[in-house]
Amino acid sequence: MALFGNAHSINPAEAQQEYARLLGHGEQVHAAYLLIRDTILFTDRRLILIDKQGITGKKTEYHSIPYRSITHFAVETAGHFDLDAELKIWISGTPAPVEKTFTKGVDIYEVQAILTQFVAR
Repeated sequence: MALFGNAHSINPAEAQQEYARLLGHGEQVHAAYLLIRDTILFTDRRLILIDKQGITGKKTEYHSIPYRSITHFAVETAGHFDLDAELKIWISGTPAPVEKTFTKGVDIYEVQAILTQFVAR
């Protein structure tokens, strides 16, 4: 599905196993999304952004954002002509937001609800 630009959710148990080396002791993946080549993990402790780089995608950047450092976030839903939804996350001490684009395969309201659950703690 990713080849056609359709982002989709990943089974959290599969993401837990695939990315086990990134997780701390006892850390649990609650939700995961594949966005073309990138992946977003919502764990019980932090948000992990996995950015595959280069032509082959072998080079990968892992960006860890503790929920307590998120000052605010915004979602923009897809429209009639713009089929992509966007998530913007502002991190304490950083003026520009982290932006992720979700194609029609992901319910942006679900993503927003998951983020709200963890940020509001």
